[in-house]
Parts: sequence; C-alpha cells; structure tokens
Amino acid sequence: MADQRILFSKGGTAKYISHLDLMHTMERAFLRAGITIRHTEGFHPHPYVSIPLPLPLGFSSDCEIMEFGLVAGCSREELPERMNRALPQGIEVKSCYEGGKAFKKLAFVRYAITLEFSAPVAQQAAADFRALTSRESFVVKKRSKKAKTGFTEVDVIPLIEAVEAVESAGDTLHLTLLLNAQNPGLNPDVLLRGFLEEYPALPLSYSACHRIELLDEVKQVYR
Repeated sequence: MADQRILFSKGGTAKYISHLDLMHTMERAFLRAGITIRHTEGFHPHPYVSIPLPLPLGFSSDCEIMEFGLVAGCSREELPERMNRALPQGIEVKSCYEGGKAFKKLAFVRYAITLEFSAPVAQQAAADFRALTSRESFVVKKRSKKAKTGFTEVDVIPLIEAVEAVESAGDTLHLTLLLNAQNPGLNPDVLLRGFLEEYPALPLSYSACHRIELLDEVKQVYR
C-alpha cells in the first residue's frame, strides 16, 4: 500500500505544541474528520504517522511534512479541507500528495531568524555574526542525553551550508540561513546560543525561528 504525505504549516500559539502532542493532535484530527488511516500491526496497534524532521518547540514553519497511510474516508484532494476543519488554530494542511522522496534525501533547511535587542545594536550584531560564521571553526556546547556530562561539543561551521542574508535595522537583525538538516543537523538555537555567548554585550530581548523550506541533496524542494 502506497503512503501519502501532507504539507502543513505550524504557527501562532500552535508553535508551542510539542512534537509528541502534535502527533496526537494529528491522530485526533484524522478521527474527527472521519478519515481512516493505516495502523501498525500487533497486539497494540497505533496510527502510522511519521514526521521526518520534528520541529523544535517554539519554532514556526511553512514546510512541515507528515507521512501516513490513507485507507478510507476521503480522497487526497478532499483531505486538506477536511483536516483543517478538525485541526486547532495555527496548524493548516496545505496539500496532500502520493508518496515522496526518501527521508534520507532531506539534506538542508532554510530558516528565517529574527533577533531583537533592547538597544540599537543590530548593525554591530550583523558584523559580529558575519565574522563568526566566516571562521574556519566555531565549537559550541549542546545538550546530549548520551554524554555523561549532559553536554557534547560540536563545530557548527561545517553544518552551515550558507549564510544567505544578514540584514540589520535599528534594534532588529534578520538572518536567512541554509543549515544541514540531519546526520548531523544543526538546530539554529545551538548556533544562536553560541553566538550570544561569544558576544555577551549584545542585549537580546527576543528571538524567533521560522522554517521556510526543506531541500534535498541537490537543493531542490523536498517533498
């Protein structure tokens, strides 16, 4: 049986729904919409739903993908409208399509990042960010459940595929970054935390990360 995928967005207050709760939300939405999806086999069957690259808590996105098996209840064309009537505000299914590229082909993520400071230092922050990402190496600590200390060190520079835009105005810095998605991937929070630790005089007051696009190994849109 062929699998299907949905492309959906996540924003507003919904960006604070954890990955596990998001999976449960989607499963309940299928039920409320009267859509039957494939379940795993065994003594305790559960709905087969899979998201290749879970979105970190607090991030918004226009390009989330979930794979599932459509059994009955509606066509692919009808599914977005049916699901959207059952989903909470902030989550919107944009399309449903047959199959897709293997998860291992998901290679890069394009992010839009906004940093706001409590003083008009964005121009200096932009210069500092360009300088940092121009280094040959920049090692930061990140949390790790496997490490005895609870932390591991990672060089983030090889995981930055491209710094596509660095724009400053007054107290706000806008970044557009293309980062490795997996094996290993780079969470923008890890990079930003290292950046702010390296330049502690920058008075950050607010930050936001938004996924714009998922790309494959040759930088084509991943679906």
